[in-house]
Amino acid sequence: MRRISEPGEKWRRLPVVLMATGVVLLLLVGVGIYGLLRGPGIPTPVPSTESSTPAAPDTTYAPAPIEAEAGAEEFARTIALRLFAWGTTAGRGVDEFMQPLIDVADPEEAPGLVSDLRGYYPDQESWAKLRDAHTRQWLTIDTLATPSTWPAVSEQAAPGLIPPGAAAFTVTGTRHRAGVWEGQTVADARPVSFTIFIACPTGDACRLLRLSTVDQPMQ
Repeated sequence: MRRISEPGEKWRRLPVVLMATGVVLLLLVGVGIYGLLRGPGIPTPVPSTESSTPAAPDTTYAPAPIEAEAGAEEFARTIALRLFAWGTTAGRGVDEFMQPLIDVADPEEAPGLVSDLRGYYPDQESWAKLRDAHTRQWLTIDTLATPSTWPAVSEQAAPGLIPPGAAAFTVTGTRHRAGVWEGQTVADARPVSFTIFIACPTGDACRLLRLSTVDQPMQ
């Protein structure tokens, strides 16, 4: 099993293709949280209700392996849900929730993907604050579709720059977060959008390539 490591050499394929085709997409992600942490430990508290905060799925607390044999759309949907599914009360660290995504990464894109992932997850200091608030997070998906610019990217790419079976899916949905702050149950929800780049070659397992920055999806 590959362990998480710091990004090394810059990714080799997708950014070259995107720049060559004139598609503006910021793939390089800095270390940060992108709005996942607001206020003391969890987002601005609001009363938790069943209608505004759907129940978190069981996978929140179980960073299990990801099934890579699924079809492209199913695989992308699983990646989207797992990106936002975590809980701080089971004694697990943030890297444990990132690891299953690293395990299904394309080897050539893995260093860049690690950088992408750090934009989706809290850093260690923030994780400690979230743990104190017994925070859990999950995603509900509204839409999952191929970006309108992706066909042009695929057509204009030079041979070998895009791996076989490559696909892109832009996701829109709602990121939910719930926890306990100062003795009261609190919850927060906000819209998110992002693009997942994968490769599902015929007769082979799907692999995760890269992720756009949160709220900067490919159009």
